[in-house]
Amino acid sequence: MEQSVLFEKGDGIAVITLNRPERRNAINQDLLGNLFDCIDRVAADVDIRAAVITGAGASFCSGIDLKAIATDNLMYPRGDGKGLLEVMGACEKPLIGAINGHAITGGFELALNCDFLIASEEAAFADTHVKMGIHPGWGMSQLLQEAVGRRMALQMSLTCQFLPARDALRAGLVNEVVEPERLLPRAREIAGFIAALNPAMVQTMKNLIEYRMGATLRESLAHEKSEFMEVVGKHFKTQG
Repeated sequence: MEQSVLFEKGDGIAVITLNRPERRNAINQDLLGNLFDCIDRVAADVDIRAAVITGAGASFCSGIDLKAIATDNLMYPRGDGKGLLEVMGACEKPLIGAINGHAITGGFELALNCDFLIASEEAAFADTHVKMGIHPGWGMSQLLQEAVGRRMALQMSLTCQFLPARDALRAGLVNEVVEPERLLPRAREIAGFIAALNPAMVQTMKNLIEYRMGATLRESLAHEKSEFMEVVGKHFKTQG
C-alpha cells in the first residue's frame, strides 16, 4: 500500500507531499497522522531549515474525505491531543505551501496554516463549510480574514465560490503565482534561500512577525525593541 504522505529531505529542505491523488488528497486519519509526523520531523531535525508542503496529482487537497467523517479521528488522529493548529503552530521552521491545484475547505485550512503560499496557475481556493453544513475547526474563520481581510473572507466563506490563483494573488492570499511546471522548483528555491541563512536569526525574525498575531502594534513594537536591547546588552557584555 502506497504511503499517504511522502517525505523527502535534502540541502536543508524537506518536501512533504500529500499522496492520495486518486481521492484528490482528501484528508483521512491516516493522511493527517502521517502529515503530523512529517511536520514533527521537520521541527526536530536540525539539518532541516525549511519545508515545502504540496499535493500529488491535480489537487493540493480537496478537504476532509467524506467517507472518513463517521469513522476516523480527524481532530486528534494520533490520539495525543494534538490537532492541526497545535502541530503546525509548534513548528518553528518556515512551512511553505506549494499549492498545485484545488485547496478546498479543510485543504484550504491546511494551506492557511502554512507560513506563506506559492501557487500554480492551476490553483484555486474555496471555503465550502457553509454549503457542506460543517463547522470549521482548523482556523478558517480567523486565518482567512487575516490573509485577505474581513470583507473578502466574508465573500469567500458565505458564497462558497472558488477564488482562482490570480485573484488569490491580488487578494494577498498567495505570494506568487507561477506556471505549473515551475511550482516546486520555485518553492524549493525560496526554501533554499531560507536554508542558506542563519537558522537562529530566521527563527527570531519569524517569531517577531508572529508576535503581532496576539498583540497590538504598540505592544509588538515594544516587544521588538525589548528583544533588541537584550541582544545588544549581551553583545556589549561579551565584548567587555
